Amino acid sequence: MTDSKYFTTTKKGEIFELKAELNSDKKEKKKEAVKKVIASMTVGKDVSALFPDVVNCMQTDNLELKKLVYLYLMNYAKSQPDMAIMAVNTFVKVVANAVAALSEIAESHPSSNLLDLNPQSINKLLTALNECTEWGQIFILDCLANYTPKDDREAQSICERVTPRLSHANSAVVLSAVKVLMKFMEMLSKDLDYYGTLLKKLAPPLVTLLSAEPELQYVALRNINLIVQKRPEILKHEMKVFFVKYNDPIYVKLEKLDIMIRLASQANIAQVLAELKEYATEVDVDFVRKAVRAIGRCAIKVEQSAERCVSTLLDLIQTKVNYVVQEAIVVIKDIFRKYPNKYESVIATLCENLDSLDEPEARAAMIWIVGEYAERIDNADELLESFLEGFHDESTQVQLQLLTAIVKLFLKKPTETQELVQQVLSLATQDSDNPDLRDRGYIYWRLLSTDPVAAKEVVLAEKPLISEETDLIEPTLLDELICYIGTLASVYHKPPSAFVEGGRGVVHKSLPPRTASNESTESPETAPAGAPSGEQPDVIPTQGDLLGDLLNLDLGPPVSGPPLATSSVQMGAVDLLGGGLDSLIGGPNFVAPPAAAVPANLGATMGSGLSDLFDLTSGVGTLSGSYVAPKAVWLPAMKAKGLEISGTFTRQVGSISMDLQLTNKALQVMTDFAIQFNRNSFGLAPAAPLQVHAPLSPNQTVEISLPLNTVGSVMKMEPLNNLQVAVKNNIDVFYFSTLYPLHILFVEDGKMDRQMFLATWKDIPNENEAQFQIRDCPLNAEAVSSRLQSSNIFTVAKRNVEGQDMLYQSLKLTNGIWVLAELRIQPGNPSFTLSLKCRAPEVSQHVYQAYETILKN
Repeated sequence: MTDSKYFTTTKKGEIFELKAELNSDKKEKKKEAVKKVIASMTVGKDVSALFPDVVNCMQTDNLELKKLVYLYLMNYAKSQPDMAIMAVNTFVKVVANAVAALSEIAESHPSSNLLDLNPQSINKLLTALNECTEWGQIFILDCLANYTPKDDREAQSICERVTPRLSHANSAVVLSAVKVLMKFMEMLSKDLDYYGTLLKKLAPPLVTLLSAEPELQYVALRNINLIVQKRPEILKHEMKVFFVKYNDPIYVKLEKLDIMIRLASQANIAQVLAELKEYATEVDVDFVRKAVRAIGRCAIKVEQSAERCVSTLLDLIQTKVNYVVQEAIVVIKDIFRKYPNKYESVIATLCENLDSLDEPEARAAMIWIVGEYAERIDNADELLESFLEGFHDESTQVQLQLLTAIVKLFLKKPTETQELVQQVLSLATQDSDNPDLRDRGYIYWRLLSTDPVAAKEVVLAEKPLISEETDLIEPTLLDELICYIGTLASVYHKPPSAFVEGGRGVVHKSLPPRTASNESTESPETAPAGAPSGEQPDVIPTQGDLLGDLLNLDLGPPVSGPPLATSSVQMGAVDLLGGGLDSLIGGPNFVAPPAAAVPANLGATMGSGLSDLFDLTSGVGTLSGSYVAPKAVWLPAMKAKGLEISGTFTRQVGSISMDLQLTNKALQVMTDFAIQFNRNSFGLAPAAPLQVHAPLSPNQTVEISLPLNTVGSVMKMEPLNNLQVAVKNNIDVFYFSTLYPLHILFVEDGKMDRQMFLATWKDIPNENEAQFQIRDCPLNAEAVSSRLQSSNIFTVAKRNVEGQDMLYQSLKLTNGIWVLAELRIQPGNPSFTLSLKCRAPEVSQHVYQAYETILKN
């Protein structure tokens, strides 16, 4: 039967009959009715009276029925626009659903570019935003957060249209709107009036979130914690809303306490301290401990309040509540570190409570105070001797602190404490099985026995002042978490890649770059705390599969990859006698270079037994490694919750290592260390797990040499030698970035045959040649050649042209790239000219830097 039946006129074709069928519960009957309506419309009958009933049929998953309804709408939208408005809400809901679906697909397939956001589509989304349901608004706001405006003007326009969402009743809509505004504020100049207005508008909705039930409060507080770290000025006048209520659950109390400290300033410190003093008398032990520590953090953060904080802590000590006293002593030790020679008058009060200390951290803190200020305490030797009686029953943290304190005491009062220091050194070195304790004991013993003056300079050296904010989230991670406000990542304070299984569907996000006008108005003083300085490259944990799942690192033995194949050199038809560099093959001025100190096949011979090392016929007499730079601080303690990492890179006998120095400047023991690299330009990766054999106690330092290989994942970095690293321990995961010197990648078989050198030099295009000046290098040609050879830059030939020494050199990188060099040295002139040729010219600048580093150190 054809569709002609719908055009047949019967008595049932009247409007009320169609209306009843359109509202039928049966899908097929409803579809038949819509077809009859379309048929009537086609022959010119007025069926506009059925408009609401037809629009209701849009709520279906039947595609054919949807198309029929759209056909009806398009016809009557032109003639009856007022009635067509009735359908807008339904269409807007479609927009929100489409945005949600496309966003999800785009996130799981980042390269698909399905959701192409541009100013036109953004404008449509903003228009639909006002009419959507609350969940539709969340989808659209999350989509807007993924857009990067082209300039600050567009960013301000979007912010103005999103701001009304801050007054929504649904907290998820509010947080999604906050996320969009926090992200786009990055592009606004702080000089704009609108910037200040926006800061004021952001505070009330965040405060309102804290009136919800406890579970929602906690989510809001975790998000506010991130916001306060990024822009504390938003809530700087709202301190009172974070004061703890008696019926708050413990998880809400602790989070509020943390935010209070972040917002503490000279203006509000009086009310904060009064509040914290009240908290210290609560019944919840964990909360009381954190409140006491918070008082200490206030003293360190706001210098003007330090005296009042110390007075408050002394009042708490007088309560004689055991755990309060112990926490107070721990934080007073930190106050002494921050303000030396200022509050030592309270030491007598602290000493009165010595017998009540039973927690390792408090005992260690008290011992540190006695040792540091031994000259001011008459019976310091008796106090420390009392701890020494049960030396082997103490924790490692206390033993280490006691050893150092007694050595300090001996250096200050040598005649009175000689027996005491001998006793502790004997206990630490002969009776202890802890390697850290033994090592420290032997170091002190040898220092004291060989050079007491040097011992005094080392042990009694001036301590660096401690930082007030040791628990701030690393700036780049904070920027990424701001992009995830209102999601699980903002509650965990970890990027999705840290807790989502696998990398698929996890996209690393970052805040948009600041506009030029904004950068010009920002002074160094307003830069965020802990921002990278000087030559340290920015930490950018956004490229590719950054760190995998660091919390589930496989700490088993590393998989050794196959050796990298070396790239072949294209020779072509080259006239070897065509002048220019021909004299490299031989001639009146040719001088053969000295024999190579390291054989080309060293990498192979290393595995064939120790006897090969002494095979003089292979040219190995002494093995000199490449230049090693002194250790530099890569991760300051203030950025890593007390963990300080210093390091350097070395290459010795074909093996690359990252030499690390880990220092625990926190107040708790650190364990469970692991390390992972991001993909990088040369595939550098750890060749073994990070082995820290014993827990790292407070104030302890450990040296580790981490072997590296070059079989990891490769991704071109900017700059080329940038290495992004993540280090995990029992406290958290920390990120940092460093630049490795390229000469650690120069391999031992990088000496090219002279004829091959000539052919390759001619074969590489002239536009690939780069020229550099090396200044202030007072070495002659022989010394230069020898020094470079120790770092695997080999002299292929040498000649003298018009009084100038010309060195022709070659080197090879671990990935098979050859670099050819011509070094011109004028005797008596400390400036050299270096010409480099390479098929990958982007490495030339870094090879030049390697030349400078090696020759000048």
